[in-house]
Amino acid sequence: MNLRKICGTIFALSILPALSAASAETGDAGRGAQVYQRCMSCHSPDANKVGPMHRGVVGRRAGSVAGFQYSDALRNAGFVWDEDHLDKWLTDPQALVPGARMFFKLSDAQQRADVIAYLKTLK
Repeated sequence: MNLRKICGTIFALSILPALSAASAETGDAGRGAQVYQRCMSCHSPDANKVGPMHRGVVGRRAGSVAGFQYSDALRNAGFVWDEDHLDKWLTDPQALVPGARMFFKLSDAQQRADVIAYLKTLK
């Protein structure tokens, strides 16, 4: 095998994970709204319940909804909710923010992407 083929193979193998991650992260807001129904026992787009309201969550500093009593861990988390943080949160909230009160996990990557796409519509 010549050097050009080796370099081409290395390049192709190096971008495969990024390509598969990008396609796994493509969410559908309509499907996300359906999956979000599971969240509504604790959350609402427009009202604080057991968990904080979600309207405007994308782009909002974690632990900052007025009138909601957050754990110290989430109030002091120091990040803004973006797609990456939401994906990690929905995968395992305790791994992202140890001491947070949420324990629900959404193990399916496509469902997480769909919910995140839905949350992005709640402006």
